[in-house]
Amino acid sequence: MSETLDTGSHDLAIPAALAEFMGTGWSEPDAPIEVHPEVAAWAAKRRARLAGMFPGEHLVVPAGAAPVRSNDQFYRFRPGADYTWLTGDGNRGGTLVLDPDGEATLFTDEPPKLGSVGYWADRTTGVVWNGARADLVTLGRALGLRCRPLTELPDVLRASRRARVLRGIDPRLDALVPVTDPAGEADLAVALADLRLIKDEWEVDQLQHAVDVTVRGFEDVVRALPQATGPGGERWLEGTFWRRARTEGEEVGYHSIVAAGAHAATLHWKDNTGPVRPGQLLLLDAGVEVGTRYTADITRVLPVSGRFTPVQHDVYELVRAANDAAIDTLRPGAAFRDYHWAAMSVLAAGLVDLGLLTCSLDEALDPQRQLYRRWTLCGSGHMLGLDVHDCARATPGRYADGELRAGMTLTVEPGLYFQPNDELVPAELRGLGMRIEEDLLITTTGSRNLSAALPRSATDVESWMAALAR
Repeated sequence: MSETLDTGSHDLAIPAALAEFMGTGWSEPDAPIEVHPEVAAWAAKRRARLAGMFPGEHLVVPAGAAPVRSNDQFYRFRPGADYTWLTGDGNRGGTLVLDPDGEATLFTDEPPKLGSVGYWADRTTGVVWNGARADLVTLGRALGLRCRPLTELPDVLRASRRARVLRGIDPRLDALVPVTDPAGEADLAVALADLRLIKDEWEVDQLQHAVDVTVRGFEDVVRALPQATGPGGERWLEGTFWRRARTEGEEVGYHSIVAAGAHAATLHWKDNTGPVRPGQLLLLDAGVEVGTRYTADITRVLPVSGRFTPVQHDVYELVRAANDAAIDTLRPGAAFRDYHWAAMSVLAAGLVDLGLLTCSLDEALDPQRQLYRRWTLCGSGHMLGLDVHDCARATPGRYADGELRAGMTLTVEPGLYFQPNDELVPAELRGLGMRIEEDLLITTTGSRNLSAALPRSATDVESWMAALAR
């Protein structure tokens, strides 16, 4: 007699003799727990805040599953940000359920039993294929949560009179629980985003750690510039930063932008396939995501040869002045969009001085015209945290149309982008892209620049690069 597992692969049938032989002679494997030692206490407070917003209801928040790359190959798994925030768990497939009384249970896969066929033959969950995982008791102890087998989840949900599910994360869960109140479930997603807008002390520490590692990644890129000069240089520099992200963090927090020459004028250049040549500028927009899933998001523009040309220097300093003006507005009670308008006022004035805008500054800034946006299309920043564009589903009145509050973390990133085929700008500006991006914490009195370890002025960038080249 033989058997197979439905793995989606062309595995050989398993003879009974092999199954019997493989079922014996195993000792318990080491199963490391990759849980930050402080996260349990912070996550418990977050769950209590969420439960207090929906008394008497079941709240269901899944981790999600690794997306398929092809056939039985998966992309590296990253849990949903809300699940991470509420549990600190990084395993795939888990689902957090908050009971009507606020008690929390994490439903997740049990590791296959020692010596079972699944233990050594299952490509998806098998220990031999994927490494050992902690049992539910050990995992629950580390997370400060009651953990139950995922197989029990359907019965729990069927018995629930009302359950709000965070949808769009786990298709299996979405199919298991019919939608009865779309507006109510949307309220759960919004509530989580609203709560996550204000970072607690532990989260700020994690963000600072992500920024610090990212700074070292930027230093790596500067040191690698001589090796990258030539065809495929953007690829080399992307790999250089990624190596730091994997060495000291978990991954890059988003697809890095490594844009040399005219590629820097493409706001979201992500191919990173071009050459790097002396005399060009390199726009590097990159961030490391650390093991707790918090990410940095920083941009610097680097002269490949180590020094800015006069034209490059002037545009860089214009963008830096806009960045300075934006940061100066950051304080509790300021409107979220104030820093954008402060940056745009500086950039519009600079475009008038450059002769690119032939109208007055007042006309340039007229909300009904906004002609300056030809060269600065994007906004000047966004919230930052577990996601690079954090809390995107938050209530507009608490985010984009609201006021800054102490504990918010955000980016400031005004820029100018002159397309290579833009005949309204002089030839020396065509193909020039310039952006400076900082990561900031709103404090009780103003703001703190988490990325202050990187140079800001053109002169300081040149000095920094020269020191790293020694």
